[in-house]
This record gives sequence, structure tokens and C-alpha cells, in this order.
Amino acid sequence: MIPLPQHRLPALTSWFTAGAPGTAALPEHVRTHGTGQWWADRADAPRALAVSCAGHVLLGGDPRAVSPDGLAQFTAGHVVASARFLPVLGAAFDRLVPDERMVYVHREHVAAPRPPRGVRVRRVTGDDTLALAALWPDSDWIHASWGGPAALAASGHAVAAFDRGDRVVAVACSYFAGDAYEDVAVATAPEHRRKGLAHACVAALTADISARGRTASWSCARDNRPSRLLAWTAGFRLHREYTHYVTGGAPRGIGADVRETVVQGSVPPQATPRMPTKTPA
Repeated sequence: MIPLPQHRLPALTSWFTAGAPGTAALPEHVRTHGTGQWWADRADAPRALAVSCAGHVLLGGDPRAVSPDGLAQFTAGHVVASARFLPVLGAAFDRLVPDERMVYVHREHVAAPRPPRGVRVRRVTGDDTLALAALWPDSDWIHASWGGPAALAASGHAVAAFDRGDRVVAVACSYFAGDAYEDVAVATAPEHRRKGLAHACVAALTADISARGRTASWSCARDNRPSRLLAWTAGFRLHREYTHYVTGGAPRGIGADVRETVVQGSVPPQATPRMPTKTPA
């Protein structure tokens, strides 16, 4: 598949579900905020279309228009596609692992816990760019869907907990901000977990999302019990379940044997790109 400039995009409603929660909001996020990349089998009258952002890929259209080589750029990604794409996905990668996911929607108002003494929870502004850039190790995924800490800080779509030194100790953001739903991600510094900071940030963010006339959603792996517990505690309720596919290994190229490619079980850690992690409250 080849990169497709945004001004060449066809009407998205014929390719992807509009106004849906979870990762389904990714195309609207990329279209509106300019992050990520569009892909097509050809520039004119495409038969297959993909959109990628922060390691996530939504793939739609006719799988017969896509070659295994054309999917090479999606290695180490999380792909959402219909079952019709499984043969070509299986031919494209050494490893293709199904990962069961759950999508929650915010339904219940829940009072936010009071943050510990010396910690303030507030909306992130453009002045907080350096604080977001100086997060703890392995936390840079939190701003990947916005293109970096400066873009997230200026977006108005993040809430953080700041300590007395004005350091960010927890942050929640709209990871994919769609037209009707904003999918939430949250991260907490390891030494500040289980203090209610994640819950406090998520509660403030969901209030902001509601004020924008949208609904907060929450996506996580089915076996991520801490994430599911935090979602329920913060007032999210189960909306649907689905499966996406984690691609791994070197691209296999045209003509590869697709047998034994789709395996059962959890995603091996070494095959899983860094993902939005919902930390325990």
C-alpha cells in the first residue's frame, strides 16, 4: 500500500464505522488532528484503505487489492480488520496473534477521589510541554497518538496530576479523539500508583469530554484486569468485545504459506508494541 495524502481521501463513511467508540475513533482522530498516516492500494479510486496511528492500524475495503508486500509497513502493529483480510495478513508476517479486546463507554457519574496532599489535578496546557516530555521511562506512548508531548500539551485533551515540583506523576488523555467518542488512555508513574491518581485524572478528563459534547470510551485487553477494574470504578460500562491482530517478525513477502500463522493465546510480550496502558488507581 502507498501513502495517501489527506486531501485525496475518499468519503470515510464507506470504509470505516463513523461515530463509534474505542479504536474505531482512530480515522476521525487522524483526519481531524493530522497525526498518523493514510494508506491505499492506489491513489485513484482505491479499493483498499488503511489508517495508522501510534502502532494501531484499521484496514478496510477489498482484501484482494492488497498484497502481502503492501502490508510490510504494519509490522509490530495492532491491526483491526475483518476476517476476510486474515489470509493476506497471515501471508505478510511471520507472526499474527489474535488479541481479545474490550470496549467500555462512560455511563455512570462517579465522584473522583481526592488527590494526596501536595498533588494537583488539572487540565494540561501548552506551558506543560516540558513536564510531559520529562515523564518516567517507557511512558512516551501516552503522547504518541498526538505526535509528541508538545502536540498533546496544546491539544486541550489531557489532564494530569502534578506534584509540588510541578512534575507530572499521572496523566490521562483522549488517545483517539473522534467526532462522537474520545478513547481514554492513562498512565501513572510507578512510585505513585494505587493512590487514586489515575482515577482522579480520568474523572476530570471524562468531565471535559462530556463538556465537549462527546462521550468517553475505554479500550483494553480482555486479560488486563487492573485496566478493567479502573474502567468500572470510573463509571465505564462494557459496550462490546472484538479481536485485533498483533503482527510480528519480519514481513514474509508474496507467496508465503499462510498455514499455522494465526495462533491462539495471549500476545507474547516480545511481539507486542507499546500500547496505551490503563494503570491501577
